[in-house]
Amino acid sequence: MRYFPRSFFVLGSLSWLGLALLAGGCAGGVTGDALFPGPADYEVGGIDVSKYQGDIDWSSVHAAGVRFAWIKATEGGDRVDEKFAQNWASAKAAGVPRGGLSFRLLVQAHAGTSGWFSRNVPNDPDALPPVLDVEWNGQSKTCPKRIPRDVAIAQMKIMLAAMEQAYGKKPVIYTSIDFHRDVMEGEFSDYPIWVRSVKCHPSLKYGNRHWHFWQHTAEGHVAGIRGYVDRNAFNGSIKDWQAWLANNKALADNKATSARGA
Repeated sequence: MRYFPRSFFVLGSLSWLGLALLAGGCAGGVTGDALFPGPADYEVGGIDVSKYQGDIDWSSVHAAGVRFAWIKATEGGDRVDEKFAQNWASAKAAGVPRGGLSFRLLVQAHAGTSGWFSRNVPNDPDALPPVLDVEWNGQSKTCPKRIPRDVAIAQMKIMLAAMEQAYGKKPVIYTSIDFHRDVMEGEFSDYPIWVRSVKCHPSLKYGNRHWHFWQHTAEGHVAGIRGYVDRNAFNGSIKDWQAWLANNKALADNKATSARGA
């Protein structure tokens, strides 16, 4: 594993001119590799899964060194992933920390989304925080149904607040490059952010946004899963990861204690 001092993880140490010159490193060129850590340089790796991975051998996944898994739970306000319950139970039994994911395409108003998620995802204090996956319609870069930025932000705040109220943990926001650019730039700095960037290190696409998780490929392979699976990296050391888990567990325990005393 290559060692990268913390300054390499802070965009502020690089000029915008430098970023322009580094753009050629997005495809894995020498320039980008020399200045930014690659996925393998992060100590904590994980996956995200849905019904498309089929039946997963979670014991093999755990043995392969996967330290976390995000499991798709719901889509919109009326659909549940058909493999969610199986994955949710089996991942925990195998010792893989897991969290539920709510997938949203913000192209119209979505009433009742948060309630649908909480009705279908158990409130397990040991689970990872819930994820709100927000993206534009992937079928068209100029989708006419895209809602205004202020409306998208307002909807997200409602859903995030409801998730935090239900589970006692700060939800993680998953976002893509275009959605971050159009909606999230300068917003939601107090939430853990999970970014998608399959060609570049996130710093080259998300600027000075501090991120917690990086989805770096949709074509990963892991023992126990047939075919491709999304691979992710946690932005920190194993010690950082353990502290992050402990903090979220403490938040959930505090909420449970408060609820019992109410």
